[in-house]
This record gives sequence, C-alpha cells and structure tokens, in this order.
Amino acid sequence: MGAMTDERYSRLAAEHLPTDLAERWTALLRPCIRLHRSAQGERTVAVLGGTPELPAGVGWPEWQGHGPLSFIASVRCAELPREGLTEEFPHGGTLLFFFYDGRADADGAFVSVCEPESRAGAQVLYVPEGTPVFPADVPEGLEPYPRLDLTAVSELSAPDLWLPQVREALLGDGRPWPELRETPAEIRSFRRALMRLNDRVGHQLGGHAVPVQGPVEYEVANAEVGVERAWGDGLLDEEAGRWLVLAQFDSDGDADMVWGDEGALYWLIRPEDLTACRFDEARLVVQH
Repeated sequence: MGAMTDERYSRLAAEHLPTDLAERWTALLRPCIRLHRSAQGERTVAVLGGTPELPAGVGWPEWQGHGPLSFIASVRCAELPREGLTEEFPHGGTLLFFFYDGRADADGAFVSVCEPESRAGAQVLYVPEGTPVFPADVPEGLEPYPRLDLTAVSELSAPDLWLPQVREALLGDGRPWPELRETPAEIRSFRRALMRLNDRVGHQLGGHAVPVQGPVEYEVANAEVGVERAWGDGLLDEEAGRWLVLAQFDSDGDADMVWGDEGALYWLIRPEDLTACRFDEARLVVQH
C-alpha cells in the first residue's frame, strides 16, 4: 500500500496537540474508501438502492416471521482502489447489503445488535467473482429504494475519541476519559475541533467509523460480552478492538433512505471473518 496523507488531520493535530501527542494520534489514522454520488464520466464502483442481481437459486433475504429485507447497497470489490482498504478486504466479487426497515411489513420489529434473534434482519451476501447473476424478483409489497450510483475516493479516517487506543495515545495511562472540565486544555481544544471536522457521516468502506453517537465498536462489544459494561472496562476494550468497520451507509435523501432521525447503518466484522469471507458473521449497528 502506498503512502497516503490527509492534511486535514495532520494540520488539526499540529494546531491543537503537543508534538508527541500529535504523532501518537496521527499514527492511529486508517485508510478508508469514501463513496460519493457518481458524476458524469466517473467510474461507478457501488450502487445504493435499486434492485440487486443474485445468483441462481439464491433467494431474496428475509427475516422469518417478519418479512423481506430492503436492499441497501452493492459494492464491486474489484473496482475499489486498494490503497483505501486493508489486505483482508475481498479483491473481487460483490458485496450485497440488506436491512429490515419494516416498510414491507410494518410489524414494529427492529434490528438491534444486542438482540441475537434480530440478526436475520441485517444480512450481507457475498457473490464470488465470475458467478453468473440475474436481476432478482422483488418481493411483493416491497418498494425498492431509488438507485444511486456511487464512485470511490481513498482517504484517511480518524478514530472516535472514545476508543481505547485514542485514550492510550492522548492520556497514556489507560484511564477512561475524564469529565470535560477535567480534561487537559490542549486535548479539550482538540476534541472540539475534531468534532467540527468530522461532522458528516457519509457512505464509507473500511477505516474508522464516523459514529452518530459514540463508538459503534463498543455497541458490538457489549453485545458479544453479553453484559452491559462501561466504556473503559478492560474486557469491553479488548472485545471492541477485535472489530473492523466493513461499511457504513448514511441517511441519503437522493436514495430516499432515512435511518431513524437522520442516522446511519454500520456493518462491522472481525478480521478473520473478513479474510475468510464469512459475511454471515458481520454485525449491524444502527445509530440515529
């Protein structure tokens, strides 16, 4: 992977942090791919909404007892710029994302990462490269979202300030974040500036999530640990560190997608499952 720089973040750190802390924090930046609406002449690498193409014999995903899932997005892995992705991310094939939004069967059910029985309400299908596919038959009563073609830009992404590796880099002793009034002045200034800079979630593959409300890794970790624990708990920190962002999809008016109150969908996966293309092991976090 070639060198990648993002002057927004390095400049922000240099302006608000001592040199040693700025270096520790910028070392935590990760490459990612930001997905934007394709302009004329730009290569389409992903599609938001529309109708998916599925292999023969593969049915439209559904949550048994509730109804069919809505098709959210497809991603052509071979078309993505590799410098924005980890080595574990598939080099070929297509990822298809589905989510139960209740539009076809408004029974009040909702998907929660903390409710294992609701996991069927969020599914990621992987279609290997070269597999023959055909336009899927849309289930009766399910209205597809408008199709929106997306192009890709490689960027660097910044970790949420509440994550354990950030606390370690900026505080150095593994303590939970102190109350705002007790935070060192330069870090307090940095936190405010970073929040202003990362003020839009957007559509993204890999990298660090841009959460709507707190680290998505902690939500998955609490679900896996099985007991609600406070941020900064050692076991929770360890579990949170095991998860990578696979994709995040923001609310998007052009595709008529609104998740709660202008929220976002986040799919996370462990590196070993990503390597093995075990996308049934991905977990969805919904924030709004």
